[in-house]
Amino acid sequence: MISYLEGKLKRVHTDKVTLYVSGVGYDVLIPAYVMSEIKRGSKLEDQLSLHISYNQTERQPKPVLVGFKQELDKEFFELFISVEDIGPLAAIRALDKPVRDIARSIEEKDVKGLKQLKGIGERKAEKIIAALKGKVAKYALIPEAEPASGPAQDFIEEVEYVMVNQLGHKIFEARKMIQEAMRKNPGISSTEELFEEVYRGYKK
Repeated sequence: MISYLEGKLKRVHTDKVTLYVSGVGYDVLIPAYVMSEIKRGSKLEDQLSLHISYNQTERQPKPVLVGFKQELDKEFFELFISVEDIGPLAAIRALDKPVRDIARSIEEKDVKGLKQLKGIGERKAEKIIAALKGKVAKYALIPEAEPASGPAQDFIEEVEYVMVNQLGHKIFEARKMIQEAMRKNPGISSTEELFEEVYRGYKK
């Protein structure tokens, strides 16, 4: 079974790439949001490493390789295809948003949000929530960017702690609100400024 590939990026198609590894070309299917990352960060002949979900069943004897830049995304994909009536090809089409956003929709029982995924109607959205709620919280916490370090990270963590432990927010909701506040106002440099930006116009 193949779980990881690293080699030269030979071709980029709409929904797959060809990776040349030790004299062998592997066609690897890529979800849309991962493909966007690859196109932004890699060009032909660059070295590319992918975590591989290997799928082969009696109904689908030809192996299907699905590639991800991050191992956590691969783990989420394999949970996602454990849901009844969602196979690898359907899951690839559906995962057109970052894993963290889909996981948040599941944990928040957001049927409307899941219905925005390709091929997911109301019934499938409800099945996904029933099967995976409570199992995907860690994927909702995947950061959007590298976390800050040093003193800035200290006050961010302080605000997160208060929001979760004193104000009743779920941890992934708090992190999302903090990330949005920092995106809107990158110059924030204190706990007070961050609280003010987080709750500017906030309605629970």
